[in-house]
Amino acid sequence: MTKALLIAAGVAVSVAGVGVRAQQVTGTVDSHLAAAKAAAGSQFTALYDRICKEYEKPLTPPPPAGQGRGGGGGQPAGPPPASQWHVEPAKVFDNLYFVGMTDWSAWALTTSQGIIVIDTIFDYSVEDEVVNGLKKLGLNPADIKYALVSHAHTDHIGGAKYLQDHFGTRVVMSKEDWDVSDRTIPERIRPKRDIEAKDGDTLTLGDATITMYLTPGHTPGTISSIYQVKDRGTPHTVATWGGTAFNFAPKPENFLPYIRSAERYRDVVKKSGADVLLSNHTAYDNTNANIAALRTRKPSDRNPFVIGDAAILRYLTTAEECAKAGFVATSRLAASN
Repeated sequence: MTKALLIAAGVAVSVAGVGVRAQQVTGTVDSHLAAAKAAAGSQFTALYDRICKEYEKPLTPPPPAGQGRGGGGGQPAGPPPASQWHVEPAKVFDNLYFVGMTDWSAWALTTSQGIIVIDTIFDYSVEDEVVNGLKKLGLNPADIKYALVSHAHTDHIGGAKYLQDHFGTRVVMSKEDWDVSDRTIPERIRPKRDIEAKDGDTLTLGDATITMYLTPGHTPGTISSIYQVKDRGTPHTVATWGGTAFNFAPKPENFLPYIRSAERYRDVVKKSGADVLLSNHTAYDNTNANIAALRTRKPSDRNPFVIGDAAILRYLTTAEECAKAGFVATSRLAASN
């Protein structure tokens, strides 16, 4: 693993007492909802519905301390039957493959020196989807050299220990989320602490390089990334927003790091010229529909995952405006109590 220079963090945003300057969030709940809905259009309705819709009505008092409004991927005890989550793997680009589930994504980036898996889904599904999925695609799971985990929720880190134990895979995650893992991931599925990614670090394997950006909000050390793929030989740049839901306690100060991260990552995307958006949940980036479209793709058709830089910027604007709506709504609720 090589390291790039630390990228400037941009404008610091938080509230008094958190340790950095507060950023002013102006506008009303309705104005931010309108901006989010306009940015989402018909393309990102799942994103809007997931993180914005609850602010269309006045908030009720928050749940007890420590309980957030949006889930971080926790599941009921015991794995659900495979019929509820299994999907077949798919080749999406020349060097990128989908090896995830119905609702949760895992991606395999192939390089000249092995494979990088991006997110490892659940402990109960990693063998079926990632390991057996690679075999079905004609790839060797023993070639998985790295697993880049976007954040330490069980639906993304759950399979990492399996890959460590069976293939010696190196696991990459931010220090902040390794700390989350130590506190929250059950020991039986918790990977041993491995590579700690810092903001702006690059993960290079063979002819592929992933640049990692810390975008706290969904978790303290969520990683969003930029890397290149090829489609029928033509290069494209992928942007992955590493954590989406507002799974934190509904307090104004908790929305501000998310807002800052969305603003900062939008600048990263704009400078990178990224034209492919990938998520770690299939609904947000339309993965299932796009894979279905790939099955009937004609030689002259563009890859449905290639949506252009402007669309990705709208996606991030939707996320930011929903967070601003949440900030204003929870500020209003706090002021009324």
